[in-house]
Amino acid sequence: MKPLTPADIRASFVNATRGEAERVPMPGLHDVIWADREYLGWRDQQAHQRAYLVHWVDERPVGILLRSSEFSLQPGIAAMCSLCRITRRSDEISLFSAPRSGQAGRDGNTIGTYLCDDLACSHLIRILPPAHPMQPSPDQVLATRTAGLISRMQAFTASVMNSA
Repeated sequence: MKPLTPADIRASFVNATRGEAERVPMPGLHDVIWADREYLGWRDQQAHQRAYLVHWVDERPVGILLRSSEFSLQPGIAAMCSLCRITRRSDEISLFSAPRSGQAGRDGNTIGTYLCDDLACSHLIRILPPAHPMQPSPDQVLATRTAGLISRMQAFTASVMNSA
């Protein structure tokens, strides 16, 4: 992922008003290892139900404002993140909704998906299985996971931006 500045991030939101984008709390960008990210995702520390995702589409950053559900999944079951497709405990997956862009979002139209509660998909896909003759190489596994994560992130972003 290419590095982002606070100005890039604030200008990237496709489903937020200018005022909402100006109030978005910035994550610690000095700590980000950009080469190990497919997107930048963080939770609002003051309002934990708010979350933000920013990734590059072609040559421009695209940001999405999210809200997590106040309800959690049934305890004791496994659930899968829609982006990284990694199965985790139910308390580590949350339903997030994003207002659609444009008039549809202002009218209350949203799209929802289950995501890693900590938005750490970029880290999770890098936890690789040990090399084994019957499995693809760890490098191949990472390449497949990375391509899938990017593809699913772009599809989710396209859904948010589709105001129909």
